Amino acid sequence: MFGHNFKTMKRKILTVGVIIAGLTFVGMMILKTNSVPDIINETVSVSSNKEEKLNNSNMEKLTKEVFLKKVFDYEKNKEWKYEGDLPCVIDFYADWCGPCKMVHPILEELSKEYDGKIRIYQIDTEAEQELAAAFGIKSIPSILFCPAEGQPQMAQGALPKASLKKAIEEILLAEKTVEVN
Repeated sequence: MFGHNFKTMKRKILTVGVIIAGLTFVGMMILKTNSVPDIINETVSVSSNKEEKLNNSNMEKLTKEVFLKKVFDYEKNKEWKYEGDLPCVIDFYADWCGPCKMVHPILEELSKEYDGKIRIYQIDTEAEQELAAAFGIKSIPSILFCPAEGQPQMAQGALPKASLKKAIEEILLAEKTVEVN
């Protein structure tokens, strides 16, 4: 009886040993083919492509300093005074926000469709907490539509492309009619 249990235990140990040796071998082969420098280079390449994509989409991330120059200097002006040359859409977002990630590709498409007519900016609410507080951002995504003249309007939530286009057309690009008496 003892001999039978000893043989069974010996087989199990031998089997576990073979499995560990096999996994070690496979792991070494993976490391040999994908060395750490290759993995780092692949990661840097992916990051570079992401930055290029942002640049190709005509979207710009704003810091507080850039916001004060390009959109509204709330430190100098109490009343809204848009500083930009074209109307703009400002996306208040956070990297961890699922709905924000859904809106991002739509805004990229719109930045290309409306190139030269409007600007699309992004503000990371985690990095730019003062800007988020200045606009009372309590939920994200929040999207601010800033016409060249007139008051900005805020929308909240992950709006579909059709709703964003409608807001752009009606709030930012609508021709103002002048009444003649």
